[in-house]
Amino acid sequence: MPILVIFIVIAFAFYLFYKIKYVRTNRPMEKKWISAKSSIALGLFVTLFGLNQLFLNQTTVAYIVGAVFMILGAVNILGGYKSYKFHLPHAIKEAEELRKA
Repeated sequence: MPILVIFIVIAFAFYLFYKIKYVRTNRPMEKKWISAKSSIALGLFVTLFGLNQLFLNQTTVAYIVGAVFMILGAVNILGGYKSYKFHLPHAIKEAEELRKA
């Protein structure tokens, strides 16, 4: 499916964007927050890649590999989302403190 390929490329581009942003920042909480966002993007990439495998090849091996990729991607998305929600208030507080100084 060509639409899945477009979403896969977009998810990978977001992952690269957040990783570059992660390297460029110096604030510790902002680093963790950006890392969580990149984890979500990577999880989306892996999940979409697994979903794409289900449509490309209709073999048992492709179904198993696709299911494993989708499960691993979903776990990565959930972990990244939890980390994102946890680090967001700390990153906001850190940014406000730096603005005051």
